Amino acid sequence: MKDPAIKVNSEIGKLKTVLLKRPGEEVENITPDTMERLLFDDIPFLEIAQKEHDFFAQTLRDNGAETLYIDDLAVDVLDKDNAIRHKFVETYLDEAGYGLGTTHDALYEYLQDFSTRDMVTKLYAGIRRNEFDFSNDSLHDLAGRDAANPFLLDPLPNAYFTRDPQASMGHGLTINHMTFKARRPESLFTEYVMQYHPRFAGKVNVWRDRNHDTRIEGGDELILNDHVLAIGVSERTSSKSIEGLAKELFKNSESNFDTVVAVEIPHNHAMMHLDTVFTMVNYDQFTVFPGIMNDEGHMNIFIMTPGANGTVKLAHRTDLAATLKEVLHLSELDMIMTGSGDEIVAPREQWNDGSNTLTIAPGEVVTYNRNYVSNELLRRHGIRVHEVISSELSRGRGGPRCMSQPLWREDI
Repeated sequence: MKDPAIKVNSEIGKLKTVLLKRPGEEVENITPDTMERLLFDDIPFLEIAQKEHDFFAQTLRDNGAETLYIDDLAVDVLDKDNAIRHKFVETYLDEAGYGLGTTHDALYEYLQDFSTRDMVTKLYAGIRRNEFDFSNDSLHDLAGRDAANPFLLDPLPNAYFTRDPQASMGHGLTINHMTFKARRPESLFTEYVMQYHPRFAGKVNVWRDRNHDTRIEGGDELILNDHVLAIGVSERTSSKSIEGLAKELFKNSESNFDTVVAVEIPHNHAMMHLDTVFTMVNYDQFTVFPGIMNDEGHMNIFIMTPGANGTVKLAHRTDLAATLKEVLHLSELDMIMTGSGDEIVAPREQWNDGSNTLTIAPGEVVTYNRNYVSNELLRRHGIRVHEVISSELSRGRGGPRCMSQPLWREDI
């Protein structure tokens, strides 16, 4: 592709451009009754969460990365063309279950009264039922719709985890159909930014769009090098999606990827994505949470490569370290165990994203400061560690890798 807008050919190349989302009012719109549905275990204190996120973003900038914000890019797109804004709002409402009718019309007109910036902020924050006057007979269906839910449009509190709605790879990305309804609107913003923003329009290969029934999320998609991907078979990503993506990549002449390693991990909230239990921190160094393996150190792994007539060949493996050596042509590698593999420390620090390292250059990572055992172990293995503050951000069950979507990395 001529003049590509995305280039990510590894997990470890020096990070030059990254996509973020600062936590906003959506985080304060979580309640104890909606936490589970909105995929949270606790309610972060927004003021502190914002300070922590600003510290994180500044750490990335201090180390040479340009920081872009998805909501800023969306405002750029929707503000320049009323037709695009109209189409976006119609799609958003339709996907939320509000087709043509009284409810649709009321919500559409309500949103039209906002500036583009305020409308985008409002969509992330959610629209509460008490923002409407139900004394008007024309709003009777609004009044009767799921009256136990205080929101007509739910907030998007997970949006600060920008890793998941999309995944950059090579000169393109996947725009993801996410597992839970609570997160699916997030990738609609990505779709419009990639299609209409002048920085990206016509300059990005979309390897797989969001218009699928099978689930896939960016936390499961790791770019090991310029032709090998590792993708987690997890709570959030299905084997069917992985096979479908592999077929698309293998047949696309603009894709260099010829190997996909599908790694099966436990399907639960604590280990929702592959990057919560496994990340790459250097050419031959990886973090790994031992709880993804059985007592013999084995797990299900499938190596996918192109087969005849557009098919995918599968080769089964059970040893993660041996598989990485095989596909990356390494003679040795260093597997760094979360929490030193201690039976108490490891699960505690994994719960607080001790495995969710963001590599910003070979052998250089950003981590949460609360995971001090894992961080000290990384240092003992020669990794340079930048710690960021994390008391509130970590309540969302995501770490530095979860909060960042690389758009450009230097080649290694």
